[in-house]
Amino acid sequence: MRTPKFIPLAMLAALAGCTMIPEYERPEPPVPAAFPADAAAAVEAAPLAPEVAWKDYFTDPRLQAVIEMALANNRDLRVAALNIERARALYRIQRSEQFPGLGAMGTGSRVRIPEKRTDDGEPTIASEYAFQVGISAFELDLFGRVRSLKRRALEQYFATEQARSAAQIALVGAVGHAYLALAADRENLRLALATFDAQADYCGLIGRSRQMGVASDLDLRQAESQREASRLDAARYQGLVEMDRNALHLLVGVPVPDELLPEGLSSVAEPKAIGAGLPSEVLLRRPDILAAEHQLLATNANIGAARAAFFPRISLTLGGGTMSSDLSDLFGSGTGTWMFAPQILAPLYASGLQMANYKAAKVDREIAVARYEQAIQTAFREVADALALRSSLAAQQEASRALVDALDQTHRLSRARYEAGVDGYLGVLVAQRSLYIAQQGLVTLRMADLANRITLYKMLGGGQ
Repeated sequence: MRTPKFIPLAMLAALAGCTMIPEYERPEPPVPAAFPADAAAAVEAAPLAPEVAWKDYFTDPRLQAVIEMALANNRDLRVAALNIERARALYRIQRSEQFPGLGAMGTGSRVRIPEKRTDDGEPTIASEYAFQVGISAFELDLFGRVRSLKRRALEQYFATEQARSAAQIALVGAVGHAYLALAADRENLRLALATFDAQADYCGLIGRSRQMGVASDLDLRQAESQREASRLDAARYQGLVEMDRNALHLLVGVPVPDELLPEGLSSVAEPKAIGAGLPSEVLLRRPDILAAEHQLLATNANIGAARAAFFPRISLTLGGGTMSSDLSDLFGSGTGTWMFAPQILAPLYASGLQMANYKAAKVDREIAVARYEQAIQTAFREVADALALRSSLAAQQEASRALVDALDQTHRLSRARYEAGVDGYLGVLVAQRSLYIAQQGLVTLRMADLANRITLYKMLGGGQ
């Protein structure tokens, strides 16, 4: 029985059915099983953040339109999308190493043979052709080295996709915060202008009273100082509004039309309610944590490639062929030869480079585990802080509203007593200034409450 010259490729490919990638076990989250009870109670029993799309969470139609513009034009998000394309291309390159490379090459020559060197005494033309078609540089992946590298590239690609999702969530949150900052500063500007107008009118009234000998010079100077303080605040908030507008334009990537900008904080609709859930339900679904886990899986696959490097690598070359003829048999039969050449590349000594690569791969995995656990711990703290601030802000707003109401009554009474000649203008001045500061504080707290809701939504994994 004739011995075959080579093992069929199908048989060799069947041997390459295993890898040396360690079995993956997800590390236990190094955080408590639940968020702090007092903090979590401040969040309504509602759908979890990852289950609520940003279009459903942000109920204000103008803010929705601004976020849409940002997702289409923001340069940072565009870079994240291009990184995905780059990772996809690298994965395709790594995947192509699993398949044989097919190539073809041909050469030909024609030589005139004079009559003195032919049998029949007639000159002739001799032709010779050579061609090579076959498989080159194809590694039989018997120990899974190439497939482990392909798995590593795939996990890195998945990590890049999750990084892009994290970038989108961060952008949605940043646009929401910038929009609220503009709304709050416009509210404060409107409050400062209203206060300035009221102080200007009252200053004029006191000036006329001074001319009639009813009010004193001190009353007039105090009223003027209050008026100029309001003018100063109005100029300061005007600058802040312009800066907020510029920041929003930068995030969005294009100028935002005036009709989409908020008139004030009271004109912005509140976002939808969300629930906190358990850490295992929400934290492990955050894109940044998923990206860290895919990087961990990539380092795990790299260990399989490092293990396979201890074994020989077998590459195959298949191809060849020659044909020769003269003028009479140019289209007749020729001779052909085919070549099938396996090449075995022995690994370096295990105590040398292979061992060092293997140890480095294991250290890389431990680093990836630490980063994955750190991402979970950071996320837990971010959510816990946002939940704690949520309940605190609710109590602060309630107290701030009561303070504004009380100071408004105090200002009315102080003004009435001054106009009745019972008290001096200093009481009016103190009451009015206290009311103005309390009103500004209420605007700040309302803005902080809305911003905290956006932060909580982002930290819980919403924003897709």
